[in-house]
Amino acid sequence: METNFNYLNKLSKQCRKDLSTFRIALLGDTVTQFLATAIKGVGQVRNFNIEILDTDFNQIEIQFFNEDSDFHKFDADYVIVFQSTHKLLNTQKMNDDLAENRLYLIEKILNTCNKKIIYFNYAEIDDSIFGSLANKLEASFIYQVRKLNFYLMNLAMKNSNLYILDIAGIQSKYGRDFMFSSTIYANTEMVLSLDCLPIVAGRILDIICANRGILKKCVVLDLDNTLWGGIVGDDGMENLKLGHGLGIGKIFVEFQEWLRKLKERGIILAVCSKNNENTAKEVFEKHPEMVLRLEDISVFIANWENKTDNIRKIQSILNIGFDSIVFIDDNPAEREFVRQSLPAVCVPEMPKDPAEWLEFFYGENFFETTFFSQEDRDRTKQYREQAERVASEQAFTNEADFLKSMEMKCEVSEFTKFNTPRVAQLSLRSNQFNLRTVRYSETDIQNMADNDNYKGFVFSLRDKFGDNGLIAVVILEKQAKNLFVESWFMSCRVLKRGIEYFALNAIVRYAKKNKFEKIVGEYLPTAKNKLVENHYQDLGFHLSTDGKFELNVCDYVEKECFINI
Repeated sequence: METNFNYLNKLSKQCRKDLSTFRIALLGDTVTQFLATAIKGVGQVRNFNIEILDTDFNQIEIQFFNEDSDFHKFDADYVIVFQSTHKLLNTQKMNDDLAENRLYLIEKILNTCNKKIIYFNYAEIDDSIFGSLANKLEASFIYQVRKLNFYLMNLAMKNSNLYILDIAGIQSKYGRDFMFSSTIYANTEMVLSLDCLPIVAGRILDIICANRGILKKCVVLDLDNTLWGGIVGDDGMENLKLGHGLGIGKIFVEFQEWLRKLKERGIILAVCSKNNENTAKEVFEKHPEMVLRLEDISVFIANWENKTDNIRKIQSILNIGFDSIVFIDDNPAEREFVRQSLPAVCVPEMPKDPAEWLEFFYGENFFETTFFSQEDRDRTKQYREQAERVASEQAFTNEADFLKSMEMKCEVSEFTKFNTPRVAQLSLRSNQFNLRTVRYSETDIQNMADNDNYKGFVFSLRDKFGDNGLIAVVILEKQAKNLFVESWFMSCRVLKRGIEYFALNAIVRYAKKNKFEKIVGEYLPTAKNKLVENHYQDLGFHLSTDGKFELNVCDYVEKECFINI
């Protein structure tokens, strides 16, 4: 939960000049003014100014299907649609296929609007008309609501611009009495209680932040009394509280199972423990009840140094932002030390009782994402290989010798139906090496692939340590005799490997073959991409009078890099 509504109400009145701004259109069939207030307040908590168009309720169809509506004039970045279960209940007729009728409207909205839409699914209301028979009677309201939510999930799978706000899941966790107040509804037409608004607004911002590339990528874990009960150095491995029977040992097993699922989804797991390394690793290798094993951990640091310095070392090896890290430690003093020393790192204030941890993490929703690809499944392996590369580099005094030793090979391809999900995902996840920081959905990438005015380059890299996967994308827009670099983004895992030189060589070859005269680039600064502010100058581009960067194709001499096609 972000905080209480009164605090968010105060924050909602702020508009800080140092924050970026985006626009949200909020359309509902009930009163949504207080929800709009909560969204703006949470925006301030997350360091965004949010402009909101909050239309009168029950105007959803008018706003979407009338080209002169306020909605179309507003030109929102995100559209939130909240059609409540309560209103759905009041419109149901006994023989209606309510789910099919509502789905038709949603599909019509999707065909009309090309914006990113966050659509609330439907919290369950048991109207007790049929009792338990409702579960096997298609005419019942509860059957129709569940059917509609199932249809919505399938629809979202087919539409990359549609995101589901799981209001049904929120109600399942917190309860309908917490979510809905009959008295407030009777007097205001508002179906969400003031108490639940911060949670709902927080989940909306979770989706938007993930869509804008602001997401958690790594969990850094303590060991003693965090992954198992007890202190391995004092108690011995055989006396640790860890097992599938009753008691606290079972809780640690279930916590590890949850972490392993995160790993399989693509979240990096790292260890940061005050311990003897061999003693700590032995638990992973030999304890029969351990769920996590060493191969699940991308970076393992166990020593007696302070945890802040060790987290800095983990961040350096993984080459991710501190704000991408969640640090989990049972010790309040360690948590506070990291919180004060590394304020960008997310440090949850966990319950004292480990039995409450999983429910706590379920509610906090730290690991929101809007994409999932095959490369996510391979991420732990890729980052373990990255740690090996970092260790190998330290043995060389000459960078060129190190790069030659890597035996790098790069595959260059265009956009395909196979790589489109990963291209879109990389556009969302890349913050540091991203020249213009344009975010793309799968639909956006597919549209450019079908448009002759665009040319996409997709780069995948492997070396002697393993396959890095798809690591860089360049999108060119054809402008008369010039090629404009619409986007250039790259995974930070492959920084300082010469990929930018390899990519530019490929781009110039294409330009020469197709008789383009110049390549034009643009750098749009953000809070995170200062790394590439001199990118074009370093590659030999010249600053033009309009603030862009130009490279004459005919004068270009290929850059040396140690990468084979």
